[in-house]
Amino acid sequence: MNSLLEDVQAVLSTTPERWQRLVSTLPVDLLKRPSATDEWSALNCLQHLLDVERVLFPVRVRAFLAGQDLVDFDPNHQHGGSDFQTPEELAAAFARYRQESLVLLKQVKDDDLGRTVQHPQFGTVTLAEMLHTWAAHDLNHTVQAERALMQPFMFGCGPWRSFFGDHEIEVAKE
Repeated sequence: MNSLLEDVQAVLSTTPERWQRLVSTLPVDLLKRPSATDEWSALNCLQHLLDVERVLFPVRVRAFLAGQDLVDFDPNHQHGGSDFQTPEELAAAFARYRQESLVLLKQVKDDDLGRTVQHPQFGTVTLAEMLHTWAAHDLNHTVQAERALMQPFMFGCGPWRSFFGDHEIEVAKE
């Protein structure tokens, strides 16, 4: 198997467990706290990951394998009715969908990575590029969530706060 396929599967397989651990141990108030005004909380990040796991990345893998062009995706118009779920329920749903996605990824072969389709914004794209994006997307929103979780702790660090400067979200001054 291609290193890319192995690496993407490795990244994607770790994300559900990380989220299940976060939501089972951290207080809901901390999970819901945005890092700053108009920024996502950890829970917003989990909701988004669940949304794209349901309607975006696996759908796109199937499109590549079928030779069908991709449709545009607007992350602001998702939310599969899961606003009323607990964090634990969101993480469990994400884990179920992700397991299905990992089964789907096992169908992708090295020869499939060069397949191309048309993306409405980016033109011709390859399956390899989309798989790189999927793994980076997972890591991006996990880091974003952890950055939101860090904010209240960093403010109380006193002289050690400078160690976390690259993670501090600047609040816009009005």
